[in-house]
Amino acid sequence: MYRKYIKRLLSIVFSIIGLPFFLIIYLIVAPLIKMEDKGPVFYNAPRLGRNGKIFKMFKFRSMKVNAPDLRNADGTTYNSEDDPRVTRIGKILRKTSLDETPQLLNVLKGEMSFIGPRPDLPGSETTTYRPGDIEKLKVNPGITGYSQAYYRNSSTLDQRFDGDVFYAKNLSFLLDLKILLKTIKTVFTRKNVYRN
Repeated sequence: MYRKYIKRLLSIVFSIIGLPFFLIIYLIVAPLIKMEDKGPVFYNAPRLGRNGKIFKMFKFRSMKVNAPDLRNADGTTYNSEDDPRVTRIGKILRKTSLDETPQLLNVLKGEMSFIGPRPDLPGSETTTYRPGDIEKLKVNPGITGYSQAYYRNSSTLDQRFDGDVFYAKNLSFLLDLKILLKTIKTVFTRKNVYRN
């Protein structure tokens, strides 16, 4: 019941409640992004949704226009405090996770939930799936999830996939609540913003 109906209903309600907050952030952040390098406000990237369906995920752009895609040896996204690809406003957006707030629109559209596995890039990260990792695609991806709450950006790709699969198999209201509270703590303490 929770997995099929209540979770979606809560996502819609909280997205509507969060829209004024998103609008205020947009009115402040959008001019700052534009002033820095005249590039687009949003970074719209294709991502894998439930059952492998590709959708366009919204984020505030935190990198310079046409920044190259850098990866760590295990395939995770390169992330460090001195990353030259990140703009000045982008550093603030990333530290506070405000770059993720436009995903409220994805939640309203039904492409994402507040809590779920972080969506993967189609074609690249999926080639590293181990047997059983496909399980994560049985649920909507989330703005935050198990791995983001407990590891943020410090996890290896295997740790992230383990957390995603665990979540997909054990999805419940109590698990979502636990992840939400842990995410709030992680964001406010700025823990594991960068991978060392």
